[in-house]
Amino acid sequence: MPFQHPEEIGYGYVIERYAARKDSGHARYLVLKSGRFLRPEWPHGERFAHHLVDDATTITDAELEALLGYEWRSRLTAAWLIGVDRRERFRERIGDLLLASEVCFSGSAYCFALARFGTHADAEILSAYLDHYLPRTDLRYDQPAALGALLRLDAHLGTHHAERFTQPDGLWDQWVNALAHLRGYPASTPVELRRSTDLRCEFANGWSRPSPQPPDRGYVESAYAMYRPHVRHMKR
Repeated sequence: MPFQHPEEIGYGYVIERYAARKDSGHARYLVLKSGRFLRPEWPHGERFAHHLVDDATTITDAELEALLGYEWRSRLTAAWLIGVDRRERFRERIGDLLLASEVCFSGSAYCFALARFGTHADAEILSAYLDHYLPRTDLRYDQPAALGALLRLDAHLGTHHAERFTQPDGLWDQWVNALAHLRGYPASTPVELRRSTDLRCEFANGWSRPSPQPPDRGYVESAYAMYRPHVRHMKR
């Protein structure tokens, strides 16, 4: 897919307005990438969440397209805004970007958006991604985020899409075991991958209601304590 700077289509402001916005002294895309907004002790959490939700509801589709057409920082931010506002009309676009895997870091945000949409169509996109990328044990892309999102969708839809990937000695085990340091690592288990997705989705749920209330602190503290990022994405 071609890359196009938003300035070329008259939307040069969207980088500073949405991706590089600093509600906490750090650019938004860096906060979303690091996950620090999930930490209950982070002092900027409420301000960050309110502005994220406000932007998710007010950004135009054209502005989102401008962000999605550029590099990983803008794509990551756009996918989060799309997921928070559940703009399902971007499903095909998000799915195409996920399967293309052109840039680093943004794929986990695409998986978040699909998990937020929460339909069978989203499960099919995630399954197609895993079918394509799990056999590639040399590629450390967004397989963990995709499996976590698919497991969440299975739980909500009453489906079993993930079972064929997670069966003993199946594709997931083969992908994990290809790297010695991931074998037996708790964060590599399907349970923890789903917990990671749940943590992000519950964050969005907690702040996206008509009268936003912070997510349950006990849940967040417990879930965050169990979650540790364990795959460093490689630039592609």
